Amino acid sequence: MLFWLLGAVGTLAAGTWAEEAAKLSETNRSVTLLEEAPAFTAESTQGKINFPKDYKGKWVILFFYPADFLPVPATEVLTLAAMNPEFRALNCEVLGLSGDGLSAHLGWLRSLQEKVVYKNMRGVNVNIPLIDDIRQEILKKFGGGANGLFVVDPKGRIRAALSYPPAVGRNFMEIKRMLVALQTADGYTINTPADWQPGEDVLLPLPATLGTARERSDAAGKDYYNLDWYLSLKKLGKDSIPPAPIKKER
Repeated sequence: MLFWLLGAVGTLAAGTWAEEAAKLSETNRSVTLLEEAPAFTAESTQGKINFPKDYKGKWVILFFYPADFLPVPATEVLTLAAMNPEFRALNCEVLGLSGDGLSAHLGWLRSLQEKVVYKNMRGVNVNIPLIDDIRQEILKKFGGGANGLFVVDPKGRIRAALSYPPAVGRNFMEIKRMLVALQTADGYTINTPADWQPGEDVLLPLPATLGTARERSDAAGKDYYNLDWYLSLKKLGKDSIPPAPIKKER
């Protein structure tokens, strides 16, 4: 009975929070890439969070969802819980956020653990913090997208910002690939081509001078190869991808 009541409240809240989020996204300035992520302090299912101070030196995935007890977010949270060890191995923490309060969050997590079986995931202990943003303060700071997702780097800068329609679940394997690509690009000052996967060839930055372009042309075949003067690829094996330091648990 408690699950049903919390679910009903969550469903009603979803409409209200999503509607308000849509209004906010029209009136609030959106965050931009490479700017510092907005700071906030909030309560979560794992205690108080002081962002980004608590995550200094780590990557963070901050994902917004409309409300608890909704089908699409349920599958997203379960998937993230299953993938959380993979993200932590990349020195990345995951934070979830909606307009529900802690009581709704906790009731939903209990429902997911005790009642829901999805893709052979049963009895899942969701070990990612779900943040209480019932006053929409954090939502406003990040521009008002109820289904937004942000990747924040160890310096506290926004490195990626995605917005999905509520009916479409997010592809967290793709988000993990993007995270590895960002870490690899930072570690080797390179770019990654379309559909890049870890271990595949990477792109060299555009040559800044004619001399650099000539040097690349002369040295082609050693460390890299040219498709044209502006398009050079370098072999970068999986062993060359910079390992992300795994931080000790707080």
